[in-house]
Amino acid sequence: VQLQAFGGGLVQAGGSLRLSCAVSGSGLIVNVMGWYRQAPGKQRDLVALIFANGATTYADSVKGRFTISRDNAANTVYLQMNSLKPEDTAVYYCNVDYRRSFERLFSNSWGQGTEVTVSS
Repeated sequence: VQLQAFGGGLVQAGGSLRLSCAVSGSGLIVNVMGWYRQAPGKQRDLVALIFANGATTYADSVKGRFTISRDNAANTVYLQMNSLKPEDTAVYYCNVDYRRSFERLFSNSWGQGTEVTVSS
């Protein structure tokens, strides 16, 4: 399976960006999809998760500003980021739990990361 993330870039504080992550592979059943971020010199932290039933969870720092969504037909997860702050600057990684139709157990995979820089 491959995860291709894109949509990062440079934006001024208060601006918006939309990240996308497409999961490719045959016969996939995708469960949880999520976004994490890692700022320079810091650990990778959860930003948002979306479950197969559409339930979502967010880090407190992004609640009310970021929205995670998914297109199950396209196996794609999105992160709409509004009211961006300089402290949102990080490399953003997508992450999925998936299995192939003939497998019982779920596996986990990371995308390559897309960089978001918010200038003050």
